[in-house]
Amino acid sequence: MHAPHESSGPLLLLLLVLAGLQSAAESRGAPPCRPGFSEGLYTVMIPDITEKGQPLFNVRFVSCGRGGLVQFECSNPSDFRIEADGVVYAAKALQPSTLPASPLLIKATDPTTQQQWVTQVRLAPPIQVREVAVPPVISQDLKEIVFPSRNTDSELKRMKRDWVIPPINVPENSRGPFPQELVRIRSDHDKNRSLRYSVTGPGADQPPNGIFTIDPISGELSVNKPLDREHIPSFHLRAHAVDLNGNQVENPIDININVIDMNDNRPEFGHQIWNGTVPEGSKPGTFVMTVTAVDKDDPKTANGMLRYKILSQSPESPNPNMFTINNKTGGIITVAAGLDREKVSQYTLIIQATDTEGNPMYGLSNTATAVIRVTDVNDNAPEFTAEAFFGRVHENQVNVIVANLSVTDKDQPNTPAWNAVYKIISGDPFGKFSVPTDPTTNEGLVTVVKPLDFELNKTHLLKIEARNEVPLARGISSPRQSTATISIQVLDVNESPYFEPNPKVIRLEEGVMPETDLVPFPAKDPDQFMHQSISYSKLSDPANWLRIDPRTGRISTIAVLDRESPHVKNSYYNATFVALDNGKPAASGTGTLQIYLLDINDNAPKVFPHEVEICEKPEPNAINITALDGDLIPNAGPFAFELAHKPLDVRRNWTITRISGDYAQLSLRIGFLESGIYEIPIIITDSGNLPMSNTSYLRIKVCQCDINGDCTDQQHIRAAGLGTGAIISILLCIILLLILVLMFVVWMKRRDKERQAKQLLIDPEDDVRDNILKYDEEGGGEEDQDYDLSQLQQPDTLEPDAIKPVGIRRLDERPLHPEPQYPMRSAAPHPGDIGDFINEGLKAADNDPTAPPYDSLLVFDYEGSCSTAGSLSSLNSSSSGGDQDYDYLNDWGPRFRKLADMYGGSDD
Repeated sequence: MHAPHESSGPLLLLLLVLAGLQSAAESRGAPPCRPGFSEGLYTVMIPDITEKGQPLFNVRFVSCGRGGLVQFECSNPSDFRIEADGVVYAAKALQPSTLPASPLLIKATDPTTQQQWVTQVRLAPPIQVREVAVPPVISQDLKEIVFPSRNTDSELKRMKRDWVIPPINVPENSRGPFPQELVRIRSDHDKNRSLRYSVTGPGADQPPNGIFTIDPISGELSVNKPLDREHIPSFHLRAHAVDLNGNQVENPIDININVIDMNDNRPEFGHQIWNGTVPEGSKPGTFVMTVTAVDKDDPKTANGMLRYKILSQSPESPNPNMFTINNKTGGIITVAAGLDREKVSQYTLIIQATDTEGNPMYGLSNTATAVIRVTDVNDNAPEFTAEAFFGRVHENQVNVIVANLSVTDKDQPNTPAWNAVYKIISGDPFGKFSVPTDPTTNEGLVTVVKPLDFELNKTHLLKIEARNEVPLARGISSPRQSTATISIQVLDVNESPYFEPNPKVIRLEEGVMPETDLVPFPAKDPDQFMHQSISYSKLSDPANWLRIDPRTGRISTIAVLDRESPHVKNSYYNATFVALDNGKPAASGTGTLQIYLLDINDNAPKVFPHEVEICEKPEPNAINITALDGDLIPNAGPFAFELAHKPLDVRRNWTITRISGDYAQLSLRIGFLESGIYEIPIIITDSGNLPMSNTSYLRIKVCQCDINGDCTDQQHIRAAGLGTGAIISILLCIILLLILVLMFVVWMKRRDKERQAKQLLIDPEDDVRDNILKYDEEGGGEEDQDYDLSQLQQPDTLEPDAIKPVGIRRLDERPLHPEPQYPMRSAAPHPGDIGDFINEGLKAADNDPTAPPYDSLLVFDYEGSCSTAGSLSSLNSSSSGGDQDYDYLNDWGPRFRKLADMYGGSDD
C-alpha cells in the first residue's frame, strides 16, 4: 500500500451551491427587499391523474410589506386556476399527455400602482425510476457538502481534522414546492462502493420530526414544510454515511440550519388603550406618558425595529398638534401651550407602531389609542352668585343658620381646587358669626355662634371672601366676585330679667334679729323698648330666714341668722330669688344672695371626748381632753379648764392640768377606782370678747383590765348604764302595752253589756225549766233531766278546771269510756244563752272535715244510758195539778194563758 497524497484530502473543498440560499444571503447584507416572485422559473411535476379542484402547486410572492394583496392571473385559465394566496388548482381533470409544452405564465398585478410581475412554471410528467438500475437524479444546482477524508490504512495514523461547515440559511415561511432541496451531502467513498446517507437530530428523527429528510442514495437534504423562526430559530443536525452493511465509512458531520427571519409579524401594543394625565396649563415639553409595542420578528434586523408616530388627535383644539411622540421610545410630551381642562378635559391620540424602522412601504404596522386626561389646577377662583345676601335671626339664638351663600367655580367639582372656604373679613369684631362650608353644595352657611342683642345692634353687615382649599395657580388673581356682603337683621324677643351682680354678697354678723331690713336686690329688664313690670319671689331659702318684697325686691329677715346652722357652709348662706316680668310669654331670671355671717361668741365650749375608758388601776392615770366650740377664733380657744366644786369627791379624786391652749390633762389622785361609770363635771371657758363658760360632763368608764390594758367586763358596764336611746325605746314599749290593755278592758266591758242585754229577765225561783221541758230528740226518759241546767243558762260561769280540753266534737256512736266522763264541749268565748251555745256547736259540726254526711243521724251530746224514772205516761197530771196555783202563767203573755187555763182552771 502506498501512502496517500498529502493534497488529495485537503483539496476537497466543501461546495455550497444552493441558489435559493444565495438570495437570502444577499438579503442580509443587501438593500431592502424587492417585491416579486421568489423564483423566476418553477419546475412542477404533475401527477398521472389530476382531478378538478385538486391543488397542484403554489407560487410565493414577496410583498415586502405592501399594504394590499396583489392579484394573480395565469396564461391558461381553462386548465389552471390560481387563488389570491398563490395556490394553483386544476380547473379540470388533467393528464400528463395533455400538458402544454410551453411554460405556464403567472402574472401578479398591484391594483394600487398597476405594477406587474411575471414568473414561469414548467410542467413535467412524473419520472418512473427503478431503485437499483437507475442512478439517482442529481440536480446540478445543489451545493455539495463532502465528508472530510481520513486515513484508513492504519489506526495509528493521524486523522485529518474535520472541516468547519458553514451554517445553512433557510428563509422562514417558504411556500415550497416541498420537499425543497437545501444541500447535497457526499462522501469520496461513493466512487468505489454504494453508500447510504442519513441525518439525525431535532427536526429529523427527533421532535419535531420530519421537517428535514435526506435522500439515502443521492444525499440530498430537503426541508418538507415551511419554517417559523419565531417558533424555532435554528436546527442542529448530524449527517452520517454508511455502507450497505451499515458500517460507518465517514465521521458524522454537524450541519447547522439557521431560519432566516422574514417580516411576518406585526407590532403588538401591550394595551389597546393607554391612559395618561397632564395638568392643565402645562408648558411645552411636559412629559405625559409612554406607549410601547413589541414585534416578534428578529430585533437585530429591520423586521423587529419599531418606530412610533401619532396618526390623529381628537379634539384638535386649541391646536391639532398638542402632543408629539418619541419615534423610538414611545414617550409622549406636550409641544404646544394652551391646555385648559375647562375647555377640553380629554384628548384621544391614535398611535401607530411600524417595523422595518418605520418604512411605510415595506413595514408592518399596528395602532393603539392613547387617552390623555387633562387634570385640574386651581386656575379659577370661586365667584359669588350675588353681590349682596340677606338674613334675619331672633336675638339670643345660637347655632342657627341665617343665610346660605352660593358660589360658582369652573374647576373640577369635589376637588381642593373647587371646594370653597369662606372667611369673614369685616363686620364681626366680636366673633359672633362663622361661615362653614356645606360639603355637598359647596355653599357658605352663615351661622350665629354667639347670642345677638337687639338692644345693642339691630343690624349686622358682614363682608365675606370665598377662596379654595388650595391657592390659585401662579399668575391667577382673585376677581371682584370672590367677595360679597350680607346684611343680618336681629329680631327683638322678650328677654329674661337678670340680677346684677349675681351672686350678690353681703356681710352680716350672725344673730341678726327678725324683721331686719338687709339689702335691696332688684333685677333689670334687658328689653329697653318694652315697658314691663317685674315681680319677685323666693326660690330657695334652706333655713327659711329671709323674705323678699314682691314689688321692690328688698330683702329682710324673718328669723335669727345663725352661723352655726347646718345650712351655712364656710360661713356663707345662699338664698335664690326669682324675678318675673309680665311679657307675653313671661320671662324669668334667678339671682343668688350670699350672706357672709360674721362669727360672734354665742356658743359655749364642750368637753371632748365625751366618754373615755380607764382601768381600775390606771397606768398611766391621766386622760387628755380638749374642748369643742362652734364659734371661730378668737371666740373659741384657747380654753380654760376647771373641775366643778360639787360634788366634793370630784376634786378629792381628780385633778386637771392645762397642757396647752386647747388641751388639758385629767389625772386620778388615788391609785384604785372601783369599776363603774363616773361623770366628772368640768367647767370650760372660751376666749371670746365676752367669754362663755359651760359645765360639761366627761363620762368615764372604769373597768377591770387584762395584762394588755384592755377592759374585760365591757358587757357588764354597758348593762349598768343604758343609753338615752335605749331608755326612750323602753318607755315607748311600755306606753304601747298600756294602751293595748286599756283597749282590751274597754272591749270586755262592752261585750259584757251586750251579753247582759240578751239574758232572760226571769226570777230564778220561777224557772219554768222545772215544770216544762222540751226535747229536740226522741229517746230518753227522766234520766235525761239528770244534768246541770246551769251550764245551759250561763256556761261562762263555770270554773275553768271543770272544762275539759276536749274541744267541740261530733260523735256518731256511743263513747266507750265510763259514763260519768262525758265528752264536754269547750266553752264558747262568751255564750250568753242557750242559743249561742247551740249555734257554736252547729258551726263546729258544719266545719268539721271528719263529719259524716249531712243526712245521717247526728248526736250532739250523750246524756246517759237510760232514765231511772218511769214513763211520762204514768204521771197523772189531773190529780197532781190541783195542788198548784197556775195563775201566774197569765202574766207571761198570751202563749202561757192557754196553759194556765188548762192547769189552773176548774174541773169544768
